Amino acid sequence: MLSNSPLRRKIPWRKALIGGLASVLAAGAVTYTGSTTNAYADVQVSMDAKTAADGKQYWVQNHLVPKDVAQSKADTGGKRKKWLLVWAGDENIADTLVKDVKNLPGSLGGGLGKIRNALPGPDFLAVIDATEGSPTYGKVVNTATVGPLVENEPHHMQYVWHKGDTIYAGALFAAATYAFDVSALPQLKLKGVSLPTQTLGGSVPDAYWTLKDGTSYGTYMGGPVVPGPYRYDNGQVVVGNGFAGSPGEVVHFDKEGKVLSQNPAATPQGDNQKLCDNLPQLGAPTCANPHGIQAREDLNTLVTSDYAEPRNIILDPVKQPSPYLRRPTVRTYDISDRNHPKLKTVSYLPDGPRADPKDPLHSESRAVMETTVTNLPGHKGAFAQTMQGGAVYYTPDITAREPHWREVFDDGSANKAIYEKNDANGASSNGGWIQTSPDDKYLYRAIVGRQKGTLGPDDPGTTGGVYVLDIQKLLAAGPGYQGSIDTKEKARHGGGGVLPTVVGAAPINAGVPGAGPHWGAYDNFALGADGFYRETDQPQHLAVSNYFVARSGLDGDHKVNLLNLGKDGKVAVDQNFRDEFTGQVGINFNRKSWPHGDFGNAKPHSELFVVADADLK
Repeated sequence: MLSNSPLRRKIPWRKALIGGLASVLAAGAVTYTGSTTNAYADVQVSMDAKTAADGKQYWVQNHLVPKDVAQSKADTGGKRKKWLLVWAGDENIADTLVKDVKNLPGSLGGGLGKIRNALPGPDFLAVIDATEGSPTYGKVVNTATVGPLVENEPHHMQYVWHKGDTIYAGALFAAATYAFDVSALPQLKLKGVSLPTQTLGGSVPDAYWTLKDGTSYGTYMGGPVVPGPYRYDNGQVVVGNGFAGSPGEVVHFDKEGKVLSQNPAATPQGDNQKLCDNLPQLGAPTCANPHGIQAREDLNTLVTSDYAEPRNIILDPVKQPSPYLRRPTVRTYDISDRNHPKLKTVSYLPDGPRADPKDPLHSESRAVMETTVTNLPGHKGAFAQTMQGGAVYYTPDITAREPHWREVFDDGSANKAIYEKNDANGASSNGGWIQTSPDDKYLYRAIVGRQKGTLGPDDPGTTGGVYVLDIQKLLAAGPGYQGSIDTKEKARHGGGGVLPTVVGAAPINAGVPGAGPHWGAYDNFALGADGFYRETDQPQHLAVSNYFVARSGLDGDHKVNLLNLGKDGKVAVDQNFRDEFTGQVGINFNRKSWPHGDFGNAKPHSELFVVADADLK
């Protein structure tokens, strides 16, 4: 732990943040006044570091803009603050070359002169004022950079934050998990960091689910760090094809990010060889690449969704890999022993009426990116969604010996509600985030939209956005509910009966195909009459980010938008949440300057609404 002795220095930003970090660590916590060459003229810098398992120091460095914090509090009469935290990565040469690589044969489309942001820069958590009525609404008041690792490809945090929770944030390519203390926002501290040597059974961390005891489960989508056999503490031996391959695992972390246990996602006998491809091939084929993760502690059940063997998706933008590298499977675990989740079931989602044997990549069951559980004690169900498949599935009972999953909604049914010029084809909607509302009334969904030319040279693509489904009738019908999406007509217009219906929708980047949001979060905090925030089961806002993984060929415009959410599920983009530099709706992460320096464009992947402990009851 670093000392708290403050120093003040005037020093050029890039030198301070890269070349000078060694001296900073030696000196202790440091406060700087930034040079006038940066758009943020006065920035207070402080650092918090921890020694990791490799004996080296890892840190979070805050770059606080005090004038914005002071102005906001003064102009709102001392109103307590709500923050939006955005986990973002520095854009770099490997990101900006992807489109040119995909256009081979030929040169790199004009050579290195086209490349933006070639120099490495720090990844960071952006702290944005999300307090309605604040004069600094939408301003970035702090960028908390992490080091010494750079170009981590920041990915997901947990889905919802509650008071006292550690924030767990994954680094996709670095196979690291950061644990942050956010009790004193807008400033952050580092609790700890897990390195690949602590999770040798898996790689490519994806998402996290925080338990009531403050610990967390995390999905590690990729295979063991080293190819070959890996023995778990329970005696199970899995044979993997290496880093970012298969099979993945579920990791249990303590509040400081220390690994408590690693738990296999693979079945000892392997999975369906016809539906589960691996490159290189494994003796026991597996679809175990867990991505989404949510739990019902009252039911002692954890649910994960298998998305893809990541190495052959992310690192191969030139040619289309096998469609069977995208997974059709959902897994449930018994978590009666919280530290040792035990795999119970592997369910294969069925194809729907759009399925075409000539195009298995876009069959409804392909690429099960996310799952979301219901919340109320009387409900036992869960939903799963597919990215390339463009469909939503439901099972009424995740505790069943063999959960029965059926398609209950096709993204095509929401396309025209999002944007009237869209077609009604849900194939390759590129859906990502899906989440039940806390009161189990609604299902929130973010889709990137279909990129132009995906389904053929004449394919115009579709505008992406956010839509909201009413799921009340479906949940009320119980385990014997009737209906499924079993015809193309239902896929285009909804299944009727008790199946979900669209009650709200909003486009993001209307008219631009494949440029909508990948991820989102709901705002679970409301300001009370006493001036303190409390949790609410009726969110009034959603936040979404328009970025996936650039190296996959699916990038985005790098904006973060807020949407206003009504009690009836109606949703509309918040026109007041605007970029402090451009004045346009949405916070643009493609900018020259940040509080931590002139590092240029950044890639916002995931977000959370958070309130400082002192302001939350």
